[in-house]
Amino acid sequence: MELQKSAALVIIDQQKGILHPRLGRRNNPQAEERIVELLAFWRRTGRPVIHVQHLSRSPDSVFWPEQSGVEFQERFSPRAGEHLIQKQVPDAFCATGLETSLREAGTEQLVIVGVATHNSVESTARTAGNLGFATWVAEDACFTFDKADYFGNPHSAEVVHAMSLGNLHGEYATVVASADILRAR
Repeated sequence: MELQKSAALVIIDQQKGILHPRLGRRNNPQAEERIVELLAFWRRTGRPVIHVQHLSRSPDSVFWPEQSGVEFQERFSPRAGEHLIQKQVPDAFCATGLETSLREAGTEQLVIVGVATHNSVESTARTAGNLGFATWVAEDACFTFDKADYFGNPHSAEVVHAMSLGNLHGEYATVVASADILRAR
């Protein structure tokens, strides 16, 4: 594993609303700590950071633009020189200009973290892989929530997370632990 100097860290939807209790039980309570570690490393080494912010079209969403849930959590607020991508659907590439800005910067490798594993992380990683980016998903820097399947069968956040990572690994992305990324320097 080699981490390129131009590898971009893509932090998805680390906004205040994702912490709302109505979203239900989640997995991976250390995910934010892993994201903070990766973000600190990216900032220290001068690699590009991309903050993705969801602006929902639904007034009942935790990411509705007219309430505090849409704001970034303090520890994940973009700094000067870091990129901000605003999206209205799960996929951070859809109608945002993300691909164009990555291509213009010569970025070929992405490390994706954030929420929710089964939704915005998975859809963004699928598109990244389909577009030919060398895509890594940090499995311990993502989390999701308990979710029922199409047939109404309930699944724990751990199972939803694992299945989503299984959908990605080897086809759209390489799923790795944060510690492995930090060692790949």
